[in-house]
Amino acid sequence: MMITSPANPLIKRIRALRQRKARDETGLCCLEGIRLVAEAAQCGATIAQLVVAPALLSSAFARTLVEAQAHAGVPVLEVSAEVFASFTQKDGPQGLAAIVAQRWFALTDLPPAPPPGWVALVEPADPGNLGTIIRTADAVGAAGVIIVGPGADPYDPAALRASMGAAFALRLARASWADFATWTKRTQSYVVGTSDQAPTDFQAVAYPQPLVLLMGSERQGLSPDQQAHCDLLVSLPMRGQSDSLNLAVASGVMLYELLRHGGLEARAEGTN
Repeated sequence: MMITSPANPLIKRIRALRQRKARDETGLCCLEGIRLVAEAAQCGATIAQLVVAPALLSSAFARTLVEAQAHAGVPVLEVSAEVFASFTQKDGPQGLAAIVAQRWFALTDLPPAPPPGWVALVEPADPGNLGTIIRTADAVGAAGVIIVGPGADPYDPAALRASMGAAFALRLARASWADFATWTKRTQSYVVGTSDQAPTDFQAVAYPQPLVLLMGSERQGLSPDQQAHCDLLVSLPMRGQSDSLNLAVASGVMLYELLRHGGLEARAEGTN
């Protein structure tokens, strides 16, 4: 049976997932688009329901994906193109969405990790930045992303679009600053932070293992107490008129430097 009314209670619940309150209350999120749904399925995400608009779903790959998920027991809800458009936030909707369970890991269960290690973000405010960092962390093979203090939701639609499904490939955790500080000490992790006042260039140092990259908020960076917790503070060179970098860009630069450093260490060990 196809749903044709945007006022249907099921559609209202799906539409509500645009809001963080509904996502927090249900532990669910809504993915829109063929690639995002496919990435979530490939990563083993728990798909509670697929939502399909047959009139919009022209991709043979997508139809095969829906068939496979239905065969695996995932409920499939068919809706009209009008109904699909009533909750989608994607330009040119492709006719496929999924209601997916959020996946969080307890900080106490996270092991220490070698470079690129873990990425810890202090109160990230912008969901697009957060999603981009998650995608970059996945690209370099980081262990996962820890959100320290209140911050943007990685399951926000904007974050999910920016992460391109990487939110389901990485381990995500949330923690207070106190719990994060305790965890880094317990795991004997080497905490690397960034500051425009740091005298040490980010390419001029060795990065011990296990490692956590700690990045401050977009507006304030790392506080004095957070800087004091770091084992090392490094700076990124600024040659032009700009005095700062976007959080996602700065995190990406650091992550690729940590990846490069890890590769150098591996090659050095291989020659011994």
